[in-house]
Amino acid sequence: MGPLQGVTILEIASIGPGPFCGMMLADLGADVVRIDRADAVHSPAVSGSSLDLMNRGKRSIGIDLKNPFGIQAVLRIVEHADGLIEGFRPGVAERLGIGPDVCREHNPKLVYGRMTGWGQEGPLSDRAGHDINYIALTGALASIGRAGEAPVPPLNLVGDFGGGGMLLALGIVAGLLEARSSGSGQVVDAAMIDGSALLTTMIHGMRAMGLWSDRRGVNLLDTGAPFYEVYETADGGYVAVGAIEPAFYAEFLDLLELEGELPEQLDARYWPEMKQRIAARVKERTRGEWESKFAGSDACVAPVLTMGEAPDHPHNRARQTFIHSGGVIQPAPGPRFDRTPGEISGPPPFAGQHTEEILAGFGFSEAEQTSLRDAGAVR
Repeated sequence: MGPLQGVTILEIASIGPGPFCGMMLADLGADVVRIDRADAVHSPAVSGSSLDLMNRGKRSIGIDLKNPFGIQAVLRIVEHADGLIEGFRPGVAERLGIGPDVCREHNPKLVYGRMTGWGQEGPLSDRAGHDINYIALTGALASIGRAGEAPVPPLNLVGDFGGGGMLLALGIVAGLLEARSSGSGQVVDAAMIDGSALLTTMIHGMRAMGLWSDRRGVNLLDTGAPFYEVYETADGGYVAVGAIEPAFYAEFLDLLELEGELPEQLDARYWPEMKQRIAARVKERTRGEWESKFAGSDACVAPVLTMGEAPDHPHNRARQTFIHSGGVIQPAPGPRFDRTPGEISGPPPFAGQHTEEILAGFGFSEAEQTSLRDAGAVR
């Protein structure tokens, strides 16, 4: 079901944040039609499903976007779509003949979502890049890591998915909502450099108040503080501590049996010494022992689980944070809706798995489908 049931989104095949945006919309009920490259389609057609989880719940059609008949087919499908997602470098979609101006001539209500790293303009807009490059230029990367050590890339979660795909999904939904009242679509420009900068808004506020230093690893949330840190346990595991508020910190020290033995919590002069004392105490027990010790407390301590361990944690099991779908364990859709809950409507398809079904559904006759296949426009 989902709150976006009845919404049709075209997703031009790409990697990373574009498919993640499409997955978010598909999880919420949208019919996401992924346009894969024709040369990526297996022949003969492959049944079953792939393991590319970001394509879950989508349908796939194989189209050659360098074939004029393929472009005509895309534009005909655009006439029935509510939104489109593309992740080309600036100007590529226009050169192919499926840029926003052409698409909106065919469908004035279309919300055209553009996903790029550097944005549609600017001196770097036509350059290649990846998550690590975008977060480097926004200051986010420089802020992640320990004092005296190199910055640590936070996987590709900040630029690609948080600052990219998630932001574009919000933009698409907002554009769809506005189009309902205005009757007109618009272009949504989601650049990963903009999104990763947006995610640092709180830190900029703290800098303005004199509460954050550009020196890495000396601040409240970047492993500078002893009460917001990761500590190794006796068995080589780790526990994460986030005891920021005084009451939580007091409970943390009490359960560590260090109450009254450390300097004042917010006196940063003593933070290195305090971290050493806490680290030594945590190293005395295993991760499981500390998990039991802090169970039921408000000390804000949690075991650091691997991705393999996380689905089996009792809280994650109770909330069904991870689910089995198509024989694969994966994160469940979110956020949650009480009346129109999202769901995974199907496993990830192989490229071109639904070509005939999609063409028929958008009104292409059997003769037209044959003509497109013969011309190499679809596969």
